[in-house]
Amino acid sequence: SPPGLLLLTSFLLHVEEGHASPTRLVCDNRLIQKYIGEAKDMEKRAGHCQALPALSCPTVLPLVDFSLQQWKSKSNEIKRREILCDLALLVGAVAGAQGQVTQECGARQLSQLYRHANSFILLLQTFSWEAGPWEPGCSPRSMEQTHITGIFLTYRQLVQGKLRFFFHDLAKDLCK
Repeated sequence: SPPGLLLLTSFLLHVEEGHASPTRLVCDNRLIQKYIGEAKDMEKRAGHCQALPALSCPTVLPLVDFSLQQWKSKSNEIKRREILCDLALLVGAVAGAQGQVTQECGARQLSQLYRHANSFILLLQTFSWEAGPWEPGCSPRSMEQTHITGIFLTYRQLVQGKLRFFFHDLAKDLCK
């Protein structure tokens, strides 16, 4: 089964009727560690692909570094929206790169990354503390990248950083 499907399934199995409560995903620290490990593995496998070409059309990636002090001062909803913006830009970058990479190894890794990032988008869309639908009209800080490995690095940093801290913050509220 694709890992993205596993993520979504494990989440859906722990949703209480009427109110999203993904307690297992946020309360079981081993799951986020598993996703960090998968992000590292994808990055390593992409790095081992032979002769990955530079992208002829640079892709735009979110800058996912952050100040822990500033992060702590944000509400969970603001954090969720920020991560969704980063993921939306990342998914767009992966899709753009997929159109430029014909080499099988690189294409396979990009396809897997695309599925993982989309699964996190679906998951994060189920959390919402404010009324109203999520609009992708956000503009996160970004940079242009011509190296495919940079896309995997950005994804790993996002999962290891903002997503891990977001789940940690949610755990404080959900896992009492």
